Formats: sequence, structure tokens, C-alpha cells
Amino acid sequence: AIGADDAAIELKDLIVAHLQQRDIPVIDYTTDRVAETGIYPDIAYRVAQAIREEKHRRGILLCGTGIGMSIVANKVPGIRAAQCHDTYSAQR
Repeated sequence: AIGADDAAIELKDLIVAHLQQRDIPVIDYTTDRVAETGIYPDIAYRVAQAIREEKHRRGILLCGTGIGMSIVANKVPGIRAAQCHDTYSAQR
């Protein structure tokens, strides 16, 4: 599962392409209207909720700072999201 705000759409597209090239299934929860509406909380919630419902094992949330998406995702019971700036942090 992946979702992005308007500041991270290009990065999200690169990650989706990378995963697809490796035959890793990915569902994109980003809406076409994210750039004009700024609805990142809805996107973060949908990704977190889908993981909670076990539709996916993991999720990637991308935003300008990484703070907003992780705050929203952490409000979903059973979900733990963290801001990661490097591969070491992401792996841990």
C-alpha cells in the first residue's frame, strides 16, 4: 500500500515503478485530486486502515515532511508509523 501528498507524488511514482519492476504488487491510495485538495489526512488514514484490516502487510506514506502522514496513521489503532530519512531508519 502506498499513498502520497502533493509534495511527494513524483517520488511515489518512482517507488511504484520500482516495486512493479520487481513484481511486487502495490496498491496506490493517492487520489488524482490530492494536488488541488490537500487531502493527505484521508490518504494516510486509508492506507493505515487497509493495513489494519490486513489487506496489506506494509505501507509507504510519503509527504513533504513525513510528519503529517505519520501523525494521521498513528491515530489508527494497531498502526505504528514513523518518519524515516534514511534506509537504516526504514529497516529498523
